[in-house]
Amino acid sequence: MTAAERGEQVLAAAVTAFAETGYAATKTDEIARRAGVSQPYVIRLFGTKQQLFIAALHQVCTRIEAVFRGAELDPDGDTSASLKALGRAYEEVFLAERELPLVLLHGIAASADPAIGEHVRARFGGMYELVGELTGADVAEASGFIATGMLLTIMTAMQVAGTDAIPVPWATDILTNLRSATAAEC
Repeated sequence: MTAAERGEQVLAAAVTAFAETGYAATKTDEIARRAGVSQPYVIRLFGTKQQLFIAALHQVCTRIEAVFRGAELDPDGDTSASLKALGRAYEEVFLAERELPLVLLHGIAASADPAIGEHVRARFGGMYELVGELTGADVAEASGFIATGMLLTIMTAMQVAGTDAIPVPWATDILTNLRSATAAEC
């Protein structure tokens, strides 16, 4: 296995570990164990746990951006239809990969750390700007889209939305309302 392949293996193990236990509670020796490498090798590849967490966070944000770029946008440039396409792609692809929204949320939670916060703010802002760039959404439309996406991300993390959802009345109400609003706009 090449060093690059081993680095990807370590990064995948880090995403899984950080998704499960967050930034503060995750140990680099646990990531190393999952990746089948030594803890010093993890540090040699990424420098520090903080840098590894930032790399994992970047991978998650890059995945969101790839999902958005891969969405089938409205060919006529209809902003509302394009936002719906982004939303469907986000829900069907990104939220289905449960570890990814968890790492995103752990990144947001760890933003009080100046180095992590700097990256979270930059990547979150980049995703917001990408929504406007891809769809032509104005500030209100793009911020509404991001707000709804974060609500779904949080609900997915709580396991009350998504493929493994535990049915609870309040979550069912919210999801039904979101689907009704989307259907009414069509």
